[in-house]
Amino acid sequence: MLATHALVTPIPKLTALLSLSTTRSSKSSASVPGFINFYRRRRFCRVITSMAGAGSISIDVAGESRSEHVTGKWFSVPELRLRNHRFIVPLDYSLNSKTSPKITIFAREVVAVGKEEQVMPYLLYLQGGPGFESPRPSEASGWIQRACEEFRVILLDQRGTGLSTPLTSSSMLQFKSAKDLADYLVHFRADNIVKDAEFIRVRLVPNADPWTILGQSFGGFCALTYLSFAPQGLKQVLITGGIPPIGKACTADDVYEAGFEQVARQNEKYYKRFPEDIEIVREIVDYLAASEGGGVPLPSGGILTPKGLQALGLSGLGSSTGFERLHYMLERVWDPILVPEAPKRISQFFLNAFENWHSFDTNPLYALLHESIYCEGASSRWSAHRLQEKIECKLNATKAVNESQPVLFTGEMIFPWMFDEIHALNPFKDAADLLAEKEDWPPLYDVTTLKNNKVPVAAAVYYEDMYVNFKLVMETASQISGIRLWITNEYMHSGLRDAGRQIIDHLLGMINGKKPLF
Repeated sequence: MLATHALVTPIPKLTALLSLSTTRSSKSSASVPGFINFYRRRRFCRVITSMAGAGSISIDVAGESRSEHVTGKWFSVPELRLRNHRFIVPLDYSLNSKTSPKITIFAREVVAVGKEEQVMPYLLYLQGGPGFESPRPSEASGWIQRACEEFRVILLDQRGTGLSTPLTSSSMLQFKSAKDLADYLVHFRADNIVKDAEFIRVRLVPNADPWTILGQSFGGFCALTYLSFAPQGLKQVLITGGIPPIGKACTADDVYEAGFEQVARQNEKYYKRFPEDIEIVREIVDYLAASEGGGVPLPSGGILTPKGLQALGLSGLGSSTGFERLHYMLERVWDPILVPEAPKRISQFFLNAFENWHSFDTNPLYALLHESIYCEGASSRWSAHRLQEKIECKLNATKAVNESQPVLFTGEMIFPWMFDEIHALNPFKDAADLLAEKEDWPPLYDVTTLKNNKVPVAAAVYYEDMYVNFKLVMETASQISGIRLWITNEYMHSGLRDAGRQIIDHLLGMINGKKPLF
């Protein structure tokens, strides 16, 4: 799931607003042994917190102490005050806390100026991805400004991202084998992100009170994991563009099968807006296919092929300004002919823009873990690649050119060939293959607990979301007791970035009773 630029062309308010409510059950929430054992262990610890900025010291029953929470000093950006928190957490919560390797989790606390000492409820933000760090505020704006009116906002760098022991294209080279890396990466999914969040909550929130969480995109997936296994830590849940499919061992196939229809619609809308790009894209495909090796070298050392060109749809088709950004990029695809009879060449501008488009060099976890976020007890086996083979006639760029048809861009899909063609991903190809074949993934959701949910939940569902299929969202929502949905086609997947204040205000209104149930 991608992280969430302003609407250039307004989307018609065809489906403006729909609120749904389902019946809550009186049954108690279930849990899984890993979370139960984690909380049992925490009850045997006393935590002494220093408010002078040094952090907190955890003292276990054996008398051993060590710093596990360090708090920084307040600093400012316009209209906001911020301070940093660093926590030392187990890499693997299933192991004894003394023997598990440790990693650092970074979180940034944000409040409105003047509210540093005020008693306010906490809101934890869970970023989209997987594999992307939390926002870095430079001023009070958007959803953060609105949230700070009534919350202390905690911007969590999920494990492996930002300043949370980051797994980068350089740091991961420290592993001696693909198996060692794959064995390490299995600890970076939603289940452990939620355990990190609970580790932080009981140390940061006064009296370890429950907090509100806001999950964007993949962060919404994490929110449902939170609701499944640690609902006692939650006061309210807000979700924007992030309700996952649940109930099967691997739902990746369902995602790609259901999502292709929306991807095709986005391609159609793109070419209607920019019809001249049909011929430009065909021309690029012809040029790449005729080049030595089936593509042209990229500045970093990879190769741009027709398949890579089609992958521009991952970012270009699903966000509010994606169409425009893609079009302006294609405008500058060719170098000008300055000398008569000079050969035609793709411009350095375009090649650099292509490499910067996906951020695989700075956020490789997205490619490595993307399909695993759909796995519970089964392997993905490169789901998007297998599905593409079934519909090759629709996605074959060369065939489309030969038949004078538009070349379709692909959507949010990670393919094994990316680890051959994208330089930043080359070293991790074998680890990616191991993760794609892994079968014993632990559970991410508990359907029974979700059906008996008692935590208030409000979710913004974007009707034309390319990344989170509407049909699958509705199937999942029907299994979450008490959830209220705001269904709209006014925004795309990037709604929280584009109109954050309005969206947060609307969701809080729903969850706090200011909006009617029907």
